[in-house]
Amino acid sequence: MADPITPVLTRRWAAPRSWSIETYEQLDGYQALRTALTAADPAGLVQLVKDSGLRGRGGAGFPTGMKWGFIPQGSTGPGAKPKYLVINADEGEPGTCKDIPLMMADPHALIEGCVITSYAIRANECYIYVRGEALHPYRRVLNAVREAYAKGYLGRNILGSGYDLDIVVHAGAGAYICGEETALLDSLEGMRGQPRLKPPFPATSGLYESPTVVNNVETIMTVPPIVLGGSEWFREMGTARSPGPKIYSITGHVEKPGQYEAPLGSTLRTLLELAGGMRDGIPLKFWTPGGSSTPLFTAEHLDVPLDFEGVVEAGSILGTTALMIFNETVSVPWAVMKWTQFYEHESCGKCTPCREGCYWLARVLERMVAGQGTEQDIDTLLDVCDNVLGRSFCALGDGAVSPITSGIQYFRQEFLDLCVNQRLGVPA
Repeated sequence: MADPITPVLTRRWAAPRSWSIETYEQLDGYQALRTALTAADPAGLVQLVKDSGLRGRGGAGFPTGMKWGFIPQGSTGPGAKPKYLVINADEGEPGTCKDIPLMMADPHALIEGCVITSYAIRANECYIYVRGEALHPYRRVLNAVREAYAKGYLGRNILGSGYDLDIVVHAGAGAYICGEETALLDSLEGMRGQPRLKPPFPATSGLYESPTVVNNVETIMTVPPIVLGGSEWFREMGTARSPGPKIYSITGHVEKPGQYEAPLGSTLRTLLELAGGMRDGIPLKFWTPGGSSTPLFTAEHLDVPLDFEGVVEAGSILGTTALMIFNETVSVPWAVMKWTQFYEHESCGKCTPCREGCYWLARVLERMVAGQGTEQDIDTLLDVCDNVLGRSFCALGDGAVSPITSGIQYFRQEFLDLCVNQRLGVPA
């Protein structure tokens, strides 16, 4: 069995100038690419990733190899549509902070993963869409691409294999909605970032209406280790249905916030030990397992396995494994209000449930936090949430209502305490 805390994704982070191509090559960099180009065919690589059980690290947890396999490979020659790989590096979910340090510390792992993935799906163009405000990782990845071109890892006839690939690093428009894959594609095409109606799906009609794979940064950076170690090695980490390592972003009221690599299925109890425990010894009150768009957990959920199945069975979503930790000094209605204001601001406005629902949810919460709420406001919140959930054009609406409904589920009394009639002792 592999050591459960042996770093895979973060193994180069502590190396001097870890972002440089010289350091990367010294630490097995681009060896997986050589293996992929010489010892494997594209279909074999797709099967390898399927066998590994790798699931998307961007939030949905969709099987990566299956997504690659959806790309149609029948039509070739003049007139055939090109195939594209697009990397979603538009990290904007509150609490999520894993992809930026990955790109900053080890950009060549992303480049190598892009080349292997593009070869597997038979794409000759790849786009890395970096969040517009993330200037430093944009520059770091752009420089890594230049270094890769200079060393023959990109461009024409890569490593003498006859395979060609160009990578474009694109600075996004800076909107949260562009983290949704079809809104990202619209933004990449130069249009306003808004989600598309599906079907058709990106696998058949994505970038420029051509077959496209959209993968998260962490997903693609996991591919080279799988090529080097094999699917069975990869499955030694994590759980049977959620194999492999994962970066957990731990922020908030802990002694040592940061990025912690651990096998999927680790618990918050274990991760808190790695992070030095609760800050100042103040007990845990509530936390998010995957960013602000996932239903809240409480101290009762310390031992929930943080994998795709375990979190869902406990009533939330693993999401981006952004663990925001809150102690007993924090008001749940206040935290929920701040998140709702964020979603109100970031709603693209394309669909009515999200556009209007987020606006009114924020107004009601603001009134309650100001001490002017009533018990009816709680029912109103839940009713509006019910009309947004599952009725929005994309997942933003679902994410916006998650902290509200779960906050009321676990901490209803805190919302009641903000109601005027409760404070005055007036019967409801």
